Amino acid sequence: MIWALKKCYYRTSQKLLKFAMRFMDWKEPVLLEGEGAVLRLPSFIKDKGVKKVLIVTDKGLMSLNMLDPMIEGLKKEDIEYVIFDGVQPNPTINSIEECKDVYNNNNCEGIIAFGGGSPIDCAKAAAARVVKPKQSVRKMRGYLKVHKKLPPFFAVPTTAGTGSEVTLAAVVTDSETHEKNAIADTCLRPKYAVLDPLLTIGLPPHITSTTGMDAMTHAVEAYIGKSNVKSTFRYAEEATKLIYDNLEKAYNNGKNVEARKNMLKGSYYAGNAFTRAFVGYVHAIAHNLGGLYNTPHGLANAVILPYVLKWYGASAHKRLAKLADIIGITNDKMTLEEKANAFISEIERMNKAMNIPDKFDFIKEEDIPVIVSRALKEGNPGYPVPKIMNKAECEKLIRKIMK
Repeated sequence: MIWALKKCYYRTSQKLLKFAMRFMDWKEPVLLEGEGAVLRLPSFIKDKGVKKVLIVTDKGLMSLNMLDPMIEGLKKEDIEYVIFDGVQPNPTINSIEECKDVYNNNNCEGIIAFGGGSPIDCAKAAAARVVKPKQSVRKMRGYLKVHKKLPPFFAVPTTAGTGSEVTLAAVVTDSETHEKNAIADTCLRPKYAVLDPLLTIGLPPHITSTTGMDAMTHAVEAYIGKSNVKSTFRYAEEATKLIYDNLEKAYNNGKNVEARKNMLKGSYYAGNAFTRAFVGYVHAIAHNLGGLYNTPHGLANAVILPYVLKWYGASAHKRLAKLADIIGITNDKMTLEEKANAFISEIERMNKAMNIPDKFDFIKEEDIPVIVSRALKEGNPGYPVPKIMNKAECEKLIRKIMK
């Protein structure tokens, strides 16, 4: 009886949020696209009247000199810049505070977030702290707690995975509690984004594969959820097709510019889909593996995805079957269940082909109750999933992904 009431509460909350979202600002970022698009960014920034920017990135990208052409362009346009390269793979509250201080102490007027999801998320949260100086990062966690316009924000993704350049969320790690939570507000959605495939050419195969499967997870979880609208259905379908057709090509030949270009667009479409339709239990569990063990987010999603899709069972068959049709792995004689299972099997095949493991060997027995509790706190009622999961079911699923 209590569980039935809880599920009713969860579904009611999700329906109310879906209704409220009709009245929010869903304007997409202005895009600079194509080979060499990042070289057009400095003049674009100048046209916006921004004279000094904070560049948020990580030390790895700095060591590869990937920012040099853009920085040269900023110099030519007489745009001053300051660099914060202290972003960690899972951005922490401490690094966000440091980033915010660099922005304020140098009187910056805008932000360029250059990198994967971590630099973009760190920059989003730091920008939120700039405009809300009295509100801590911890107090911002959850939905619609920033609601204030950010400084001019330019997102430059260097991976085809997170979709952070188009989403309204920033995922933050609390290094004291090892919790990984999202700050979500429409004002965090970047106003400008650069999709330059040449910036992804140098990605090593294991980063290409896991970030690509991260994007696939975004598309699939958004598509099978209960908060879709026409546009999110369309974006998720287009993203799934683009990622399926191009990810292994990019993995096997990192210099395939066309595949890289299509992956960036697929990741962008998937980000567009889930930023309004939300994700699901794959992300809820993956976030907590990232918080406790620093597991790369894309890797966690890739491993967990087929297990959660199987657990959803019949509640997800119809939409998974449609995705199977879209990627072209079905025939007219197959039932919905057969098509859905074929799609899940294809996800498993892709993982194996790209050397992604099917289980984890680092999850500790004593951590399972914490993972379950935090994952369900994130997922219920936050994610409009096809079927609602309880503690016993979540624990059983987590044990399946353990070696």
